Amino acid sequence: MRIRLATYSTKPRGGVVHALHLGEALAERGHDVELWALSADGARFYRPPGVPAHLVPVERREDEAVEDRILRYAAVLAGALREAGEADVHHAEDCLSASSFLQLRAEGRVPAVVRTVHHVDVFAQSVLEECQRASIQDVDHRVCVSRFWAERLQAEFGVAADVVPNGVDAGRFDSGLDRAEAGRRMGWGDRRVILTVGGVEPRKGSRTLLEAFARARGRLGDGALLVVAGGETLFDYADYRAAWREDADRLDLRVHDGPRPAADADVAVLGTVADPDMAALYRAADVMAVTPLRDGMNLVAKEYVAARVDSGGALVLSEFAGAARELRDAYLCNPHDINSIKDALLRAAGADRGEATRRMTSMRRYLREHGGRQWAADFLTALDSGLGG
Repeated sequence: MRIRLATYSTKPRGGVVHALHLGEALAERGHDVELWALSADGARFYRPPGVPAHLVPVERREDEAVEDRILRYAAVLAGALREAGEADVHHAEDCLSASSFLQLRAEGRVPAVVRTVHHVDVFAQSVLEECQRASIQDVDHRVCVSRFWAERLQAEFGVAADVVPNGVDAGRFDSGLDRAEAGRRMGWGDRRVILTVGGVEPRKGSRTLLEAFARARGRLGDGALLVVAGGETLFDYADYRAAWREDADRLDLRVHDGPRPAADADVAVLGTVADPDMAALYRAADVMAVTPLRDGMNLVAKEYVAARVDSGGALVLSEFAGAARELRDAYLCNPHDINSIKDALLRAAGADRGEATRRMTSMRRYLREHGGRQWAADFLTALDSGLGG
């Protein structure tokens, strides 16, 4: 089959990471796969994709309202795809790329649109709400990366979705570094590190996690450091990030921006971490905190487990997360409850090595049995059933 995958960005956001992994897994099974993405101001993919990629240039306008940006970006992507020729499968990773495909379906250029729904957001803007609704209800077939969100789609939108949890290629994160070596590489040595990936934004519950870390800090040991990585997004969260900074000041937390945090920093905001350095980042984190208010399959949680099973580590995970039903040996918490997060952080950080190894080994076993490249076969089965072969 000729399979066309589309996503809105080249940055290491969940849907973009999913698109690259899925495309490569499908290509390994012998399919003709091509990847399409918008490239803002000449940006390239965060890592070289293993399938042919088409980058559609788009200008980032700083003074543009997000509603106008979404509509313009969708039109630009549709314009490029209009010249792409035929394909057997047209798959969208997000509402923006789905909007582009739906425009082409209305013109008779695309027979059917498939959408992977990672999660459902709450938007204040009607344009974004409609973009999301159409990408869920108006497409021809839906895939969800977790049972949790498939059930939500049925309850809230009245549509069915196949469940295909995303897999992780554990070999990508087998850096060979132990905790001490990884800590030196990342610039924080043997300080106890709580890591969260996804930047500072409302959906990630960043302010709640910051408060929980502040409450736990006194019992985490001297030098405890909260590390925040990632954060590329289409949306403007300047007000939220400013409030997060004010929280840090109120909580007497010193924030360092950029790599290799200062010795007196309590929080390090790294920004985007280069893909080759992700394995070291995961290995250098004693606890991974994945506590979003809304998220899909929490791919970073799976990546952390893949990276850390033979070198300790512990995972704190939202009990509402898509991955919570799979990674049952994580330390679960309520992401809306500061004390629940604090308690989970302390349990994870205080676990003896035997318990930590047992939990991580159990979760790694799950990834080995249900991850890898098998998910490409499951995805194809879902397409076959949903699109009638």
